[in-house]
Amino acid sequence: MNYRVAFPEGLDVFRIMTEDGAERCSSEGPRGAIDYPLPSQEECLDIWRAMATTRIMDDRMMKLQRQGRVAFVGTSTGQEAAIHGSGAVAEKDDWVFSALREGGVAVQRGMPIGEYISHMFGNANDTAKGRQMPNHFQCKDVNFPSWGSVLGTQLPHAVGAALAMKQRGESNICLAYTGDGATSSSGFHSAVNFAAVTKAPVVFCIIDNGWAISVPSAAQTKARSYGTKAKAYGLPGIDVDGNDPLACWSAVKMAADRARRGDGPSLIAMRTYRMGGHSSSDDPTRYRQEEEVAHWADRDPISRFEEYLCAEFGVESSTFATYRTEREEAILKSVESAEKVGPPALETLVTDVFEDPPRHLRKQVIQALKLVAEKGEADAVAGKFPL
Repeated sequence: MNYRVAFPEGLDVFRIMTEDGAERCSSEGPRGAIDYPLPSQEECLDIWRAMATTRIMDDRMMKLQRQGRVAFVGTSTGQEAAIHGSGAVAEKDDWVFSALREGGVAVQRGMPIGEYISHMFGNANDTAKGRQMPNHFQCKDVNFPSWGSVLGTQLPHAVGAALAMKQRGESNICLAYTGDGATSSSGFHSAVNFAAVTKAPVVFCIIDNGWAISVPSAAQTKARSYGTKAKAYGLPGIDVDGNDPLACWSAVKMAADRARRGDGPSLIAMRTYRMGGHSSSDDPTRYRQEEEVAHWADRDPISRFEEYLCAEFGVESSTFATYRTEREEAILKSVESAEKVGPPALETLVTDVFEDPPRHLRKQVIQALKLVAEKGEADAVAGKFPL
């Protein structure tokens, strides 16, 4: 089998569900002797709801982008089990530092759908005031800091936040997400090494989705797996079936409990697959094979989890259909509302950084407002940078 679609042969991978989702794996399988925790039935349903919401949202946002109504989308289709299985572990006062595809965790933690969509439009209700690229979410109310496009830079920030909580004697932790590509960045090395030395209460969640844009994940490292990288830094690491939401939840839960006890950080590597392109600007057919995509399409994490929920808890399939319909309607209404909201006021360009904006910035805003009043809004710029 192509190395891009499988774990290395013989690698000890933590999974709880069988590949078809019909039941739990045999206790004789890899890591079967671990006394691992499991989410309750209601927690499982909450994870499924978060996964389904993100899938629906991504589909809607991609359609809007293709219609020219939003500028940029980075979907997480196919990765929902890794994202939301792990995200469900974070408690109310924990902090989550995301990469490109974990915006759904903010919604999972309580960010309103309308706020999510307003950011995608960059309208006057966008909490970033239109200053960020779309799909770079932030939500103060759920401890979800903004993400920047520079790979790995969020990881040292996460360690700093975790150390601050440790110094204050708090029991909270940070979840620090990154993709496989960012493991090649200096930010990754600095963050993991510093966290290990200082025993910072942080859980590093590597979501290995197969590709760093067009570079296969296997080309990022000669190590046998991303989970094995932890050993060099002196902290526990584990490789997880990233399409198994139970395994993702359980592995991160054990790591989070360890961090809360004061035993330091852990590294969780979740192997999954990015079904779409790197972003709405990417054409993945130029660098990967149809057979590879088909292999992972047959292992869809949402379908797999639905099979498990039906078999384990007797959940009716109509429950899934009803929720999807309700969520689609709510998202559509939020989109319709967001499109009616105008852009952020021009003067917001100089707010937030200074308590009292300096004279030169105030002067520039006054000049800009005067120009708009005299000339009107500028026409759309031709040949925009292709986000």
